Amino acid sequence: MREAERVSLRLAIVLLLAFISFNQLFAEDDTILYESFDNSFDGRWIVSEKEGYNGEWKHEKSEGHDDYGLLVSEPARKYAIVKELDEPASLKDGTIVLQFETRLQKGLECGGAYLKYLRPQEAGWVPKGFDNESPYSIMFGPDKCGTTNKVHFILKHKNPKSGEYVEHHLKFPPSVPHDKLTHVYTAILKPDNELQILVDGDEKKKANFLSSEDFEPPLIPAKTIPDPDDVKPEDWDERAKIPDPEAAKPEDWDEDAPLEIEDEDAVPTIRAFGSLKRFQTPTTLSSTSLSLSPLLLLVLRSGQCRMAYCSTIS
Repeated sequence: MREAERVSLRLAIVLLLAFISFNQLFAEDDTILYESFDNSFDGRWIVSEKEGYNGEWKHEKSEGHDDYGLLVSEPARKYAIVKELDEPASLKDGTIVLQFETRLQKGLECGGAYLKYLRPQEAGWVPKGFDNESPYSIMFGPDKCGTTNKVHFILKHKNPKSGEYVEHHLKFPPSVPHDKLTHVYTAILKPDNELQILVDGDEKKKANFLSSEDFEPPLIPAKTIPDPDDVKPEDWDERAKIPDPEAAKPEDWDEDAPLEIEDEDAVPTIRAFGSLKRFQTPTTLSSTSLSLSPLLLLVLRSGQCRMAYCSTIS
């Protein structure tokens, strides 16, 4: 497998919504896009002019740092900025790494700092027209509001049967660091359908795109699903067990036979660590005639016998 292909952004923000546009993600070199924001974004990134996205982006230094970054200037505003890739790239070949650095220097009470990777748009769409309804393939980044505290990862995938695009959310994602420091968020997508989420280089979540335990709804649906139109027959009997009116005892049934019959060939057994150990009934027991597991310490105490056969446990 060749080296991981990397999409890397470096951002210093208070509250950010940043977006990268892609068609079929494909690239031959290791780096598809790298943006440090050391220089002004004017002319290279396109600010959305869609109604409601009235936040003003600024190119400034982060508080207490000499590094420049892309900053948002006012709280409680919507911000959107778009960067189109020079060439299409593909998630089908090799490993893809999506990474960006962000600093919530004023904290985050209710908001998100996402990267969205857009899929091909309808004819006539322009980056200035980006809004929340613009179709995307991946959404990744921290989100915090009320009881919500998670690093989102959403894959919007086309259902091959219905043709509809469905959002598949990563289940049990990692939480967002609660401090006001700089943090690096990384998503690694591998050809074997494995997904890794890292925060500051530490793995916080590993998942598989095809596992129903990792994504909701699952990308591969269950083999059987409830039929919403299914109804019980009118003559349905709610009893768990129904007597068989045609049931009859065998002709050789003995009403006087005992309920239990002793098995003369039975050999005593004892279970240890989930395995069954069989031995003959001894006349006398030595400390080595039985091998008991620590699980049996609950029934042996100070040499007292709580079982049919006892032994010293070394």
